[in-house]
Amino acid sequence: MIKYRLNCKGCNINFDSWFASSKEYEKLKKKKLLSCHNCGSLRVEKSIMAPKLISKTNNQGVDQDFKKIKFIKNTIKEYQKFIKSNFRYVGENFAYEARSIHYDKKKKGKGIYGTASKKDILELKQEGINTQIVPWIDKKDN
Repeated sequence: MIKYRLNCKGCNINFDSWFASSKEYEKLKKKKLLSCHNCGSLRVEKSIMAPKLISKTNNQGVDQDFKKIKFIKNTIKEYQKFIKSNFRYVGENFAYEARSIHYDKKKKGKGIYGTASKKDILELKQEGINTQIVPWIDKKDN
């Protein structure tokens, strides 16, 4: 796979596109199958690009990034485990349940977690109901 920075001569925008090989790019260009996603023009050309060289020092930076990402994912998983163990899951009813707990002083007990829209969270905040957004990683995303 190769990525090229393309320039549309019709609307003068730049965009990136992936090709199976440089030969594949040339073949598509020759058959006039390359077009601008913005204006539809066929006057699309490759821009001059510098190759990305891979060296041992670059790999160390990539390895460091992967270690940081892995650390963050593991931390989020630990938070999720704590939340699942100590809070009650209410699913899509989070905003309703949060209001119910807030306004009915008798319903104090185990905290809750679930999903809410940005609008719901904003409305809860305006009502003085403290909520927190926690990043969540689904098992299928791991």
